[in-house]
Amino acid sequence: MMRLSIGRGGPWLAACVVLWSCQALAQTTPAGKVETANAAPVVPAEIPFAPAHDTMITTQSAANAWGGERTGNEATLSDRVVSYTIDADLDADKHAVAGKEHMTWRNRSDREVRSVYFHLYLNAFQNEGSTFFTERKVQTAHGRSRGNAVLEKGQWGGIRLQNVQQNGAVLKWSFVHPDGGPATDETVVRIDLAQPVAPGATLALDIDFLSQLPRVVERTGWWGDFNLVGQWFPKIGVLELPGERGATQVRWNVHEFHFSSEFYADFGLYDVHLTVPSDYTVGAVGKLEGAPEQKNGKTTYHFVQGDVHDFAWVAAKGFKTMDGSYEGPGSPKVAVRVIYPAEYEASAAPTLKSSIDAIGYFSKTLGAYPYETLTAVIPPYNAQEAGGMEYPTFFTSEGYKEVEPDTMAQMASDFVNIHEFGHGYFYGILASNEFEEPMLDEGLNEYWDNRMLRERKQDLVLATPFTKWLGITPHLTGFAFERVTAMLFQPNDPLAQNSWDRLSGTSYGTVYSRTSTAMHDLEERLGRPALERAFHLYYQRWHFRHPSVADFRAALIDSSGDAKDVDAIFSQYVYGTSFTDDQVTDIDSYEVTPQSGVTWKDGKREEVVAADLDKQIDKTRSDWKKAHPDAKPGAPGPFPWHSTVTVTRDGVAAPELLRVTFEDGSHEDVTWNDDRRWARFVFDKPSKVVSAELDPDQHNYLDRNRLNNSVTTEPNGAASKRWTADVAALLQTFYSLLATM
Repeated sequence: MMRLSIGRGGPWLAACVVLWSCQALAQTTPAGKVETANAAPVVPAEIPFAPAHDTMITTQSAANAWGGERTGNEATLSDRVVSYTIDADLDADKHAVAGKEHMTWRNRSDREVRSVYFHLYLNAFQNEGSTFFTERKVQTAHGRSRGNAVLEKGQWGGIRLQNVQQNGAVLKWSFVHPDGGPATDETVVRIDLAQPVAPGATLALDIDFLSQLPRVVERTGWWGDFNLVGQWFPKIGVLELPGERGATQVRWNVHEFHFSSEFYADFGLYDVHLTVPSDYTVGAVGKLEGAPEQKNGKTTYHFVQGDVHDFAWVAAKGFKTMDGSYEGPGSPKVAVRVIYPAEYEASAAPTLKSSIDAIGYFSKTLGAYPYETLTAVIPPYNAQEAGGMEYPTFFTSEGYKEVEPDTMAQMASDFVNIHEFGHGYFYGILASNEFEEPMLDEGLNEYWDNRMLRERKQDLVLATPFTKWLGITPHLTGFAFERVTAMLFQPNDPLAQNSWDRLSGTSYGTVYSRTSTAMHDLEERLGRPALERAFHLYYQRWHFRHPSVADFRAALIDSSGDAKDVDAIFSQYVYGTSFTDDQVTDIDSYEVTPQSGVTWKDGKREEVVAADLDKQIDKTRSDWKKAHPDAKPGAPGPFPWHSTVTVTRDGVAAPELLRVTFEDGSHEDVTWNDDRRWARFVFDKPSKVVSAELDPDQHNYLDRNRLNNSVTTEPNGAASKRWTADVAALLQTFYSLLATM
């Protein structure tokens, strides 16, 4: 019932407005003023939820959204809406965390708030009736995805609210389902307040909770003596205002924990005390304040971090640490730490180096890294599902027992570290809504990671130590690999679609590769410097705020001035499921010799007989050969050639370059940049056309079948080269699958 009346807002809210208007009209005095002394009190309408499915945003946010652009002159980096002070005690044997949370939250809206909504993310892992597990059955039945671990007895997780108080008053709560998920899902809870929060006022809640970590299943959990504690505390949803991310009214953005979704929250201050067994190594979001305090076999660590929107930590017995630092323009000195198990010691130094390198690249190309710490955690063997996850100033990587330079392991280690650190910008500082717009984080981050690899001239290396010993070290560029895995032949979902309304886990996975490929092609159209300036503007406008896809599009257009190319990519791929497939279909050539038949000249009829003409042509050829005894095959002859190249289009238009090569070795480039479904290009030259190729410099990675981009009348290696690249990419995919089995 609540889902229909409050979640949608519509009829129930409209009825309240009409009732209020009628009451006001009935009480109007002759002077036109509303008499309220005897009027019945008006109950404020419930604040609705953000839509569960209609989530694609095409309207740019207001200039003052989220308090307006951050200039750097404010007292804090972000507009701190929330604060969390948490005392957490880890029971290492049970993998449980007892917590006491004091949360403050500022009501940014113009209306009083009587109920608030919290995420209880860990409840996604308490039973198979959660939205997460319900969707997993369908999503993984039709594609690959992470998060497939089977939880057995004693391995389930969850979070229980034990006590919630507002100024000493005990509050009641109930589970709600903003997205229409199963009634058994308990990942979103409504807390009814004892006193409403006035516009601009601050709410303070005290919450006692108990979090049970699951066996590592996705992004959080335990294995042996390793505990990755993520999404572990009650976390308030986001109250969005009109003009923010497509909102037209005040609304709660507080989605259930979906199988493929990640997170979204307000910026704030985290002040957290962690108490763990003294023989455990600890790392967390933020900076360690003071020396840890030991008592009764346990140690308490105090971490503080402002201007972030999440807090995660790790406690692992017997883990080691490796430290380094970064110093660069505009950034504080950054203490970088890698926490790793002994079995993956070989990964520690590469992880440290690539993390520091990533800070430098993102600082140079987007904006200076603003925090004082960065912690990378390498999970142990059998806890791979804990790897490859990001939190502000903190991420998890992957471990390898051997990381030899110029091998697949070294490349994989570097890429995952660069990628997870990059989330610190696109998910962290830019703080996009990962629930509703995963392309803004996963997709744009994947693209920027590949730009970094390209600048470092670092390819994907398809080699193991053994194949390297054999002298076999094939390479593949990062963007070429993204193209092969982007499902360009059959895109099922728009890139701007939310994370849960997708055909399968595999389709969701293309938000990484297809976004990266689309941005690669947009870069080719705008130019690399122009595209980088546009991303810099996007970051400048929206860092420490919450942009939408429409805001990203606006920054691209405003910076580049090229609305045509930007809108083409967005309408076709971001908001649509288009594909491109341009091809060369035919080459037709004939020698232009004198022609038989009847002509009229000066009023007189003249007829050229074919037999006589053949003799004339033969004589011309003979005379030419005598005059050119050293002419090489393919050189221009006695007669010119007329050649026609036909190209066709199956899909949406893309700007194309057609390179035509002639028998004498010369070539000519022509452009095909219109909406025609087919075109013919005619060439009258001394030599005939022997080959034609679209996109010879390989700018259009969105073309779903580049094998049909060329036709040749003689043996030509262009297609085989493309085959080689695609086969190499498929081998990389195969090797990666083997590595994870």
